[in-house]
Amino acid sequence: MKRKIVIFLITFIVICSVLVLAISISPTKELDDIPINSTKKPIILVAVDSLMSEPLQKAVKKGKAPAFSFLINNGHINPEMISSYPTMSVTIDSTLLTGTYPGQHKVPGLIWFKEDENRMISYGSGIREIWNNGVKNVAMDSVIHLNKNHLSKEVQTIHEELATRKLTSASINGLLFRGSVQHQLNVPKLISMPNLLPKEIEINGPTLFSLGLLSQYNSENDWNKFVWNRLGVNNKFTANELKYLIEQKKLPSFTLTYLPDADASIHKHGPNDLKGIEKADEALQDILNSFSSWDEAIQEVTWIVLGDSGQSFIKEDKETSLIDLNNSLKDYTFWEGKKRNAQLAIAINERMAYIYVNDKQVELSEITNVLKKDERIGIIAWKDEHTNYVVSPLSDEEFTFSPKGTYVDEYEQSWSIAGNASILDLKMTNGGRIQYQNYPDALARLHGALHSQEGRVIIVDARPSYEFVDKHSHDHAGGGAHGSLHKVDSIVPIIVTGTNEFPEYNRLVDVKEWILQLLGGS
Repeated sequence: MKRKIVIFLITFIVICSVLVLAISISPTKELDDIPINSTKKPIILVAVDSLMSEPLQKAVKKGKAPAFSFLINNGHINPEMISSYPTMSVTIDSTLLTGTYPGQHKVPGLIWFKEDENRMISYGSGIREIWNNGVKNVAMDSVIHLNKNHLSKEVQTIHEELATRKLTSASINGLLFRGSVQHQLNVPKLISMPNLLPKEIEINGPTLFSLGLLSQYNSENDWNKFVWNRLGVNNKFTANELKYLIEQKKLPSFTLTYLPDADASIHKHGPNDLKGIEKADEALQDILNSFSSWDEAIQEVTWIVLGDSGQSFIKEDKETSLIDLNNSLKDYTFWEGKKRNAQLAIAINERMAYIYVNDKQVELSEITNVLKKDERIGIIAWKDEHTNYVVSPLSDEEFTFSPKGTYVDEYEQSWSIAGNASILDLKMTNGGRIQYQNYPDALARLHGALHSQEGRVIIVDARPSYEFVDKHSHDHAGGGAHGSLHKVDSIVPIIVTGTNEFPEYNRLVDVKEWILQLLGGS
């Protein structure tokens, strides 16, 4: 359900229009005039949506993932990298690109409420959510506003920073791509005619930029083949584009490429599903085959393959597994497209949610006290100007924390803390050290989400096996879902082949700086 640039409704409109309108083959861009320079061994980072360590290891042991197995056997694997929070693609991608958490990059989640515009931002999720937020709004937010306006200009992406070092980079099928080079998107008439997107769109991206049928290099990725498959936002399109760069000897210093297909399979079948891993492996095989041998591939390129988030199995019984926030907070009024004066706005990010208390007459404590009655909720958090607050249905106490203090965690971040630390499952040592358990890097990640936006916002985070819903949201009962702070959603593997260096810490937020160090440049 994640990482859909032009989601189901847009695809439906296009397919219907194909029957009555003649279309031309989507034009490809030329590589000849693009100068590609690399001062060191180029890096290809492959992000595999919802790749998790345990099912990956099962697929490797069963012989169903030869490409993954080859990269692991000729490199290194760390099965416990920590994702961003919420564990939703756009927020994770923003962290990966900027080396910051949402408190700095300002992309709060897949769905969030923009207070100054009094509207819900959605980058594409369930059909009812898209319809409620407006198909055009979702398309515009995903393709244009996410990179141009929502991602903070106070932080630099890896593409922007490499450009200042006179190094080239590429993005293939990534939702987050902001860079320093201007590109013109190819918006098909069948999308521009219903006014879902403008006819002409200019974006700032990396040196080489590919995004489904909106921007491509390889002529094999033609319209007729991929209009039926998420307009090119899929594994096969990604592999074809990367293969083309390799074969044309136009591989830049750094390439960030996405294999998105596994996510939908795991959402449907649950975290133990291996089909998504097998399909990702097929794409990796296809890419490695672009070289004369796989051995040559790892000699010429540094490979980084990582997951973005895990998923929790959601109980099949919807009465048990789904936490209906509309029902829980039924005594309050809720924001909807035309209802501008509602007391609350709810942004569901699967296993976490933002609750915006827009009515100043409603105390935050009123809402938190209602939510504390539901033991399917793991934690409830909010902030004031100086302090972050966390409570749980399983405790009558409160936990507070803020940056800079006498306690130091595993990542040398210092904190002021008070109250019941077990609410976040923190282990405190006599020397003033903080150790994380079920909520990895909890303080920095939760602080980032709480400070990702202005306004009176409450975060609710579900225990494993449970998911939040409201009247418009899609659910994953009987399948898998993510979004939460819990380790089940937050731990992903990273495979590194071609270098013996690793990030300073086992966190995705540290990957950008590590890659910059590997590449060097002036």
